[in-house]
Amino acid sequence: MIKGQKVVVVLPAYNAAKTLRPTYDEIDRSVVDDVILVDDASKDDTIAVAREIGIQHIIRHEKNKGYGGNQKSCYNKALEIGADIIVMLHPDYQYTPALIVPMVSLIANNVYPVVLGSRILGKGALKGGMPKYKYLFNRMLTMTQNILMNQKLSEYHTGYRAYHKDVLLSIPFNDNSDDFVFDNELLGQIFYKGYEIAEITCPTKYFDEASSINFKRSSIYGMGVLRVSFQYFFNKMGLAKSKLFKGLK
Repeated sequence: MIKGQKVVVVLPAYNAAKTLRPTYDEIDRSVVDDVILVDDASKDDTIAVAREIGIQHIIRHEKNKGYGGNQKSCYNKALEIGADIIVMLHPDYQYTPALIVPMVSLIANNVYPVVLGSRILGKGALKGGMPKYKYLFNRMLTMTQNILMNQKLSEYHTGYRAYHKDVLLSIPFNDNSDDFVFDNELLGQIFYKGYEIAEITCPTKYFDEASSINFKRSSIYGMGVLRVSFQYFFNKMGLAKSKLFKGLK
C-alpha cells in the first residue's frame, strides 16, 4: 500500500512467456499489493510461467478478445478485489517496472488522478529502438490530438498507465472498443470528464520479444485515433453527440 491505498498492477498478456518473469521480478512488492495477469488466449506458456512465479490472480481468455478486451478484464478484476490505484504495465518488458512507485505516488498524494509513462518526454523512444516511422507516426498523431482535444500530452500511445479507481468507476470503459484504440477512447473520456493527466519520462526497449503491431495495424489504429479526436472536438463544440462521451459531463 501507499498512503493507505491498495495498489494493484495489471498485466495484459499475449505470448509473454519469455518476458513475464523479468517484468514481474522488478515489480516493487513493498508498494504493490496484488498483481493480476490476463492472458488473451496466448499460444505459448504464458499461463505456466505466471503460475510458476506465483502470480495470484490469473485470468485466461479461451478466445482472443483483443487488446481492449484484455484491459477490460484487467480493470474489472482490479476493481473487484478492492484496488485504489491500478497500474497497467505490459508484461513484454518494454517499460521498466521501476517507475511504478513514482507513478502511484502522484496519485496517492492527490496530485493527479491519472499518470502516463511517456516514451517521448526526453529521448527514450528513439534511444530505446523505436522504429523511426513509428516515432514520426506517434508525433503526428499526438500533435493532431492535442489540437483537437486542447491538451498538451507528449504522447497518447503509451502502454504504461496508472489510474485512481474513481476515474475508472466514473467512465463506462466496458463499452469501449476491444481493439487497440481502446486506450485512446479511454484517454478521451478521461479528458472529457474533466480529469487532469500527468506524464513521467519513461525509457523503453524495443527487441524481438517486445510486443508490437505491424504497419497495416498501425494505420488502422491511427485512423481510429483520429476518429476519437474528431468526435471529442465536435462534441465539445456542440456539433455532434457521440456515444463515446455520453453522460460524462
